[in-house]
Amino acid sequence: MTRYRLELRALVLALGVAACGEAAEEAQTSATGAGLPEGAEAISLLGEPLYPSPASAEQAQDIEVARADYDADPDDADAIIWLGRRVGYTGAFRDAIEIFSEGIGKHPDDARMYRHRGHRWISVREFDRAIEDLSHAAGLVRGEEDEVEPDGQPNARGIPTSTLQSNIHYHLALARYLKGDFEGALPSYEAYMAVTTNPDQLVAISHWWYMALRRLGRDAEAAAVLEPVTADLDVIENTSYHRLLLMYRGELDADELWDPESGDPAGVAVAYGIATWHLYNGREAQAAEMYRLILEGSGWAGFGYIASEAEIARLEADPDG
Repeated sequence: MTRYRLELRALVLALGVAACGEAAEEAQTSATGAGLPEGAEAISLLGEPLYPSPASAEQAQDIEVARADYDADPDDADAIIWLGRRVGYTGAFRDAIEIFSEGIGKHPDDARMYRHRGHRWISVREFDRAIEDLSHAAGLVRGEEDEVEPDGQPNARGIPTSTLQSNIHYHLALARYLKGDFEGALPSYEAYMAVTTNPDQLVAISHWWYMALRRLGRDAEAAAVLEPVTADLDVIENTSYHRLLLMYRGELDADELWDPESGDPAGVAVAYGIATWHLYNGREAQAAEMYRLILEGSGWAGFGYIASEAEIARLEADPDG
C-alpha cells in the first residue's frame, strides 16, 4: 500500500467513516474493491491502478464535522449524504460508495443516494453500475418538483447553480458518453435542459451535448445547441465550459484555451474539449496526441481525464476505427 493511501485510510478509519455501522473488515474489503491492488481506488481504462492523493487538513476537518452529524443521527439522510460527499472529496471513492450504499439501505426511495453513488461509480470507472444507479434515480424523481442541490464547495457568490434532477441527468448522460454511447446520452441531455434555470446549467450541458451530436455527425443539431450561448451570459462557476462553447462558435481561439498541464478538473475538461474538437473535425492524430498529453497529468478523477482515457482505450482497441 502506498504511503498516500496509508495516510488516507488511517484518516478515514480513525474517524470511523469507512465502517458506518458495518464491520471494519468488511469495509476494508469493499473500500479496495475486488481484484484491485492494495490501496488503489480503481483501474484506469488503460489498465493502470489509480491511487488517491493525501487528504488535506481542511478535508479532514470537514469529515470530522460530517461524522459528528452522522453519529448524532445515523439514520438521517442528510447526514449520510454529507458524510459520503466529504469522504468522496478526499478520493476515497470506495468508502464513499459504501456510505451511499448504507444510505440506500436505509432510504431506498431517496434519489439523492443513487445520484451520489452513481457519480462515484463513474469516478472508479464502473460505468454500467453508474448507469443503473442514475437511471433508477431518474425514475424516482420523474414527475416530482426539482430541488436545489447544496454545493460541497460553494462558488464565489455562494449561490448553488445545480439541482438534484439536473445532476442526475448530467451524470447519467456522462456515463453513457464515456461508454461511447452518444446516441443513448441524448435523452438525458434533453431531460437536463427541461430543468435548466440558469446560465451555469446551460453551458455545462451544452458542452457535452454539442460534442455528442458532433460525434454522431448531426452537425446542424449541434449548431442549434450553441445558439443560446452568448459571450454576455452571467456564468458563475462553469466559465471553462462557457469559453469552450464560445470557441465552438468561432469566437475564441483554441490555442489560447489549450493547457494540458492544468491541474484542476475544469482545466482538464477544457483540454479534453479542444482535443475532441480536433477529433470530430478530422484531425484524429492531433486529437490522440492531445489525449495522451492530458493523461500525463495527475487529476485522474476529473471527467475530462476519464473521457481522455476512454478515447485512447477505444483507439487502442480499434486503431483503424
